[in-house]
Amino acid sequence: MCPEQKGKAKQYHGEVVNVGFVTMPLLKPVIEVVNLGRISYGEGLQAQQRFIRRHLNALSQPATTESPVNALLLCEHQPVYTIGIRTAQYPIAEEERLKRLGAEFYRADRGGLITFHGPGQLVCYPILNLAHFRKSVRWYVGELERTVIQLCHRFGITAETSPDTGVWVRDEKVCAIGIHCGRYITSHGLALNCNNDLHWFSHITPCGIEGKGVTSLSRTLKREVTVPEAMEPFLETFAEQFNCMLRC
Repeated sequence: MCPEQKGKAKQYHGEVVNVGFVTMPLLKPVIEVVNLGRISYGEGLQAQQRFIRRHLNALSQPATTESPVNALLLCEHQPVYTIGIRTAQYPIAEEERLKRLGAEFYRADRGGLITFHGPGQLVCYPILNLAHFRKSVRWYVGELERTVIQLCHRFGITAETSPDTGVWVRDEKVCAIGIHCGRYITSHGLALNCNNDLHWFSHITPCGIEGKGVTSLSRTLKREVTVPEAMEPFLETFAEQFNCMLRC
């Protein structure tokens, strides 16, 4: 469910500015929220490609053509280990070992090293044209981190960044971030641990970071926090942090 928006904010979700004697709304970027439910990682890749093509096709059209709406794809995945482009070679024997645990294995074009996705984890794939926001990958990753930090704050959890990408509760990662950006069109995104089985992470070195652990909202709060419970406050903090309007 999208965060509630009242009055004119429901239409514009933007500020009001005076232009001469006329008061006009300052429009904010629109992001379409698409809840894909629980899907395989391969289905998630296919969904991302459909929305990426909308943007890439628009880039080849005249400037007068209306830009496609940015999208926020939300889902949970079936158990899967994925590695990013920073992993030059991952041993086939290791890949087969992980598959024998009952998970899929994918080599993705995102940043970062190996991680795990599974049920109980809120996965978010923002398919955005950064030209509608700010043409800076560093800024974009920082905004994703700050979105999750604010979400954790709403749950009463003190979270922070570190020299390692992602969001941390002390020395344990609660949210992994790995993105791809081509022609300023973003894909892949973040994975927030809500009430997923953290034992899957014990078979790898998450994100290639030695000496640090993994946690979840449920483990930190010592109560069950489901993906549906986390989804609405996540969308609210995303809309605030990216100064945008969400459309369901």
